[in-house]
Amino acid sequence: MTDGLDGMHRWDQPRRRRPWPLWAALGVVLVLLTCGLPTVLLAGVLHEAADRPMIGRLGPTAPADPAVEAARQLGERISGQLDRQAAALLGGDRAGFLAVAEPAAHPALARRYAALRALRVTVWRPEQTGLPTTVVGRPDEWRIVVRFQYCFVVPGCRPSPVLVGTRWRDSGGQVRLVAMEESRSAETGTRPWEVSDLVVAVGPRTVVATTPALRGKLPGLLRQAEAAARTADAYAVAGPPPDRYRVFYAGKAEWLSWYGGGRPAWTGGYAVTVGGGHHEVVLNADGLSATGADDLLRHELTHAASLPERGYPGRETWWLVEGLAEYAGVGGTPVGRYEGLAEVRELLAPGGGWTGRLDDLTPAEDASARRVGGSYGVGYLAVRHLVDRFGEQRVLAFFKAVVHDRRTAEEASGEAFGEPWAGLHDACVAYARAAVG
Repeated sequence: MTDGLDGMHRWDQPRRRRPWPLWAALGVVLVLLTCGLPTVLLAGVLHEAADRPMIGRLGPTAPADPAVEAARQLGERISGQLDRQAAALLGGDRAGFLAVAEPAAHPALARRYAALRALRVTVWRPEQTGLPTTVVGRPDEWRIVVRFQYCFVVPGCRPSPVLVGTRWRDSGGQVRLVAMEESRSAETGTRPWEVSDLVVAVGPRTVVATTPALRGKLPGLLRQAEAAARTADAYAVAGPPPDRYRVFYAGKAEWLSWYGGGRPAWTGGYAVTVGGGHHEVVLNADGLSATGADDLLRHELTHAASLPERGYPGRETWWLVEGLAEYAGVGGTPVGRYEGLAEVRELLAPGGGWTGRLDDLTPAEDASARRVGGSYGVGYLAVRHLVDRFGEQRVLAFFKAVVHDRRTAEEASGEAFGEPWAGLHDACVAYARAAVG
């Protein structure tokens, strides 16, 4: 489960030139922790067992369970095949990558190989999470879940993990890969490189990927992503910025499958954490204009730079998380030209449905597009007021204390601003009201 909400964005009304952010979960998914769970649990069991008295336990000379020993030996042989496949992937040996698998598995594996090579994979480390188990109804097949640790472009990055089910057949003393399944993490879903052909462009700060059908968009997207990265880098509040921002530009079909799909129709983009300190950004190509991509990339890459890997504290900090990203996204546009002012005005009007508390600004799942646009706008205006009054660095110190260190707004305000939060909160809301007249 996550503590946070995901950064999705709705499309503009027809008069708008860019997509407005809307509700969804910021994808602050604890994939690294989730993927590490089997190991953590196993370690805990072993420690617990070691601390218990040896009551009724068989001595060290007791024979091993034959089935367990057979699975262990099979697991070692599978491990050897996975290591050979990893070496082939990193070495650019397509034939070697496919050689560990049965011919029927080659088409899907070849696509995965090509996508990973296009993304300039620099680390691919397979780690088994347990022993192989037989596949129900297929006594000659075995299944084992493998944690793959991977890096793109940068050899020394903190790897991102992904759990993948693999199936194997042991025939005539030779173990061969039957299938490499798609990861179906409830938190993150299927990665683009698992299911799609990809074309990729790499810049000094970003990796941008899309499908062959959208290849023509790639040069422009890379330029826009690189510009957005320069903005987002300034919002890395708890360490260096990401080694590379990862951006995926989804066509209509890919939008429905990458990372589980299922986003509302108004969603223009989102960011999801994949572990290892990395967030991956997805843009919806269906209707996104060139000018809209600039703002959306600044917004989402700021999430990738500013957010903690483990997620942020929850709904009460939504205004700050989205307000900061929206502040970066508008790119210095004067407050009077902010395109969400009409939605803010509706939200602040009598009967607009908001309590007036920033920690209660998070829109409901079934909120209308205008209600959500108003929520993002108020978050932006609150952050804008704090920046105008105290400067970006003190606002970022406040953000770090609240979002990363999980301090209360009251504690963080005293340290960052030297003023009680209650008064500043009311000043932020008053600023939003003044902005819309």
